[in-house]
Amino acid sequence: MFVMKRYIIKALSKLSLLFTACFLLLSCEKYLDVKPDQMLAVPESLDDLQAIIDNYPFQITQSDALEVGAGEFVVTDANLASLSSDFHRRMYQWDPYNLFQEGTIASDWARYYTTIYNCNTALEGLAKIERNNLNAAQYDQIKGRALFVRAEKLFHASLVWCMVYDPKNASNTLGMPIRLDTDFNKRSSRASLEDTYKQIIADATLAAQLLVEQTSSPVEPNRCIADALLAKVYLYMADYENAFKYADAALVLNNQLLDYSTLDATKPYPIPQFNKEVIYHCLAGYPQILNTVRAQIVDDLIASYEPNDLRLDLFFIKNADGTYGFRGLYTGTTSLFMGIAADELYLIRAEAAVRLQKTDIAMKDLNALLVTRFKKENGKTTYREIHDMNSDELLTRILLERRKSLIFRGIRWYDLKRLNRDGANIVLKRKVEGKEFILQPNDLRYALPIPNDIIELSDIVQNPR
Repeated sequence: MFVMKRYIIKALSKLSLLFTACFLLLSCEKYLDVKPDQMLAVPESLDDLQAIIDNYPFQITQSDALEVGAGEFVVTDANLASLSSDFHRRMYQWDPYNLFQEGTIASDWARYYTTIYNCNTALEGLAKIERNNLNAAQYDQIKGRALFVRAEKLFHASLVWCMVYDPKNASNTLGMPIRLDTDFNKRSSRASLEDTYKQIIADATLAAQLLVEQTSSPVEPNRCIADALLAKVYLYMADYENAFKYADAALVLNNQLLDYSTLDATKPYPIPQFNKEVIYHCLAGYPQILNTVRAQIVDDLIASYEPNDLRLDLFFIKNADGTYGFRGLYTGTTSLFMGIAADELYLIRAEAAVRLQKTDIAMKDLNALLVTRFKKENGKTTYREIHDMNSDELLTRILLERRKSLIFRGIRWYDLKRLNRDGANIVLKRKVEGKEFILQPNDLRYALPIPNDIIELSDIVQNPR
């Protein structure tokens, strides 16, 4: 990471303008009435651009909507009634409308598009600065980071507000608004999902070419992180050749796994922040509905862990009423981990491998991961390695281990969408005050409603219901 602390004060003087620009880019006349001071908004040097792109609080923050609706927990009526906000109650029961806070810079939509605006600001600033032998390294890192973050935010926004990517109909499916500049006089409209993913892949691919292989902190984009994002995107798109390719490339750069037997289960949050598995650190807040008492993990998931599986003790805490709450967060705190870790990459490569009939590689990856998750007795693991499984059985096991390993990371929603696209027929059910709520496979509610204020201020089309 380039030294930037001395530039952060200068950057902060511009941040209020950048935050406001999130709304300006929607071209609402209401916001166009107040013009920003353009002299203050123009970055003057690579160091200014570096400070803008290193605005980590916005860069690493994701929406908790990727977890609330994913069906891995239930909440009692009394605990739902005790929530201070009604947004998560509606999200919990898959209501079709009014799921997001509106009219604030802290809203989920605003955070995503403010970050994209910051990326575009940096890229436009770079275009005005000559790249030469003296500044090439910093220039390329700024460009690579801006492209990566823009791709990553657009991808995660699509998981919230778009239906699943299906190569058969992506050109006719509503995607996200694609903002590639800072011109707030342009009204936003939705691209197709196909064009959205072409942009994500183009940005992430170029970012991987520009970024250094490794950085000192997992909040700083690097080549490993860009490759990991591409692996995740391609898996979602059912492009298993490329999912395998990029997961493999990322694991060449970072394949370290935690030995769970070395962790202390007596700690409130046993898994440390920035541990060696963390490739990219992103997080979401910890809404009331997800605390360990309210969010009671569904019984079938708890029952899927074997007695010697350390994840059962490290991930969950048993409540007084016999239910289980989740605490195995890779943030080491109550914040949800929404980034990418090596365990996910092993599972991506394993799944892609088995779908490509590379069962030996898939078994090797699955065994390499799971041996680190089981108890040891007399210095030897209690895990029984997988040797003889056909491809269908192995795929089923890999998908189960994704569910067991990657819980509360926003990944189950991602998996539900893509697996139901492919015929998994996973139905979610919850009961509130005696009424049953059901989310059918491929239901239109898998694309959450765009906030009404965004619809009113732009040419953006609301998701159908």
